[in-house]
Amino acid sequence: MLSAGFLRRPLVRHLVIAVVLVVVLFLVTGILSSYNNFQIALIASYVIAVAGLSLLTGLNGQISLGHGAFMAVGAYTTALLETHQHWPLALVLALSAVTAAAAGLVTGLGAARLRGPYLAGATLALAVGLPELTIKFTSTLGGESGLPVNPPPPVSFLGASFDPNRYLAWVSILCVAVTLVLLANLVTSRFGRDFRAVRDDEIAASLSGIRVAGNQVLAFVVSAACAGLGGAIYALATGIVNPAGFTLVLSIAILTGTVIGGLGTLAGAVWGGILLVYLPRWSESLSNGFKLNKVVSSNLSLGLYGVVLIVVILAFPAGLQGGVRQAGRALRSRFMSGPGSSGSTGAAAPAGVSTPVASGGGGETS
Repeated sequence: MLSAGFLRRPLVRHLVIAVVLVVVLFLVTGILSSYNNFQIALIASYVIAVAGLSLLTGLNGQISLGHGAFMAVGAYTTALLETHQHWPLALVLALSAVTAAAAGLVTGLGAARLRGPYLAGATLALAVGLPELTIKFTSTLGGESGLPVNPPPPVSFLGASFDPNRYLAWVSILCVAVTLVLLANLVTSRFGRDFRAVRDDEIAASLSGIRVAGNQVLAFVVSAACAGLGGAIYALATGIVNPAGFTLVLSIAILTGTVIGGLGTLAGAVWGGILLVYLPRWSESLSNGFKLNKVVSSNLSLGLYGVVLIVVILAFPAGLQGGVRQAGRALRSRFMSGPGSSGSTGAAAPAGVSTPVASGGGGETS
């Protein structure tokens, strides 16, 4: 029998939660349409990228406007390996993440010397310039037409009639689960504490023995690897990679999704991923409903991002996940106070309950 102390270990707790959610989502994909499973794969690609940026910006304090470029690195790596090597899918996904991590290492070495708007400007240049390389090396990267990506065929034991989009959703769900479990354990480890220390006060962190520059480079590498894996899944879902899919708008959208979901929270990455998939579709529906011209329609999604961002920040300063936490604390306070408790007792209970949630590693990873 497993002891309560064993189940309270972060790694075990994260694994148990991940396994339960993966099983539930696998069952849900069986009742969804093929198109809905395709959307799950798209959401998963954004969730992984947003989770990486949430760690970089929310926990380490580095602003990045270039994560769309890291997604492009992962996507093009997947396309090249699928086209020329035909390697196993797991190896392709891993190499896509490693390639993006290498790009993040190069970027992080320079970013460790920059702060604030200078760092944002450098990553902004990366988001603008890197996709242009595909036009420079047309013979290898396909230019503006891009490269085709073959969707992964379902494994043989699932049967020849198994829906490819459902299989892709399964692969994507597994990738999200593995990524979030690894990030959750990283956040609750010594490295996560160092990330937060550097974010809060670099001088104090340095005086306490933390290598600030190395810590920031590590955060950039991990974050870029997540974006690369997200880009790989995006390539498999869309079936093609080209510069039009990785513009500056994508980088801004990822940052917006991170802020709306909740900076520094991994659960908030799920809200951000859902938003990035459905908000453009809502803007398209609005454009068609109001019969807007092409210029307005093409910029409507950016306007909606801004409106949603302002509304969420005003309503929930800690993001949607912060709003969920507030609702949870309110419900616990309501049920714990009870009908027979006095006003003073009812007021003290929520404060005691909310303290461990709002501080420490557990609050960061929820």
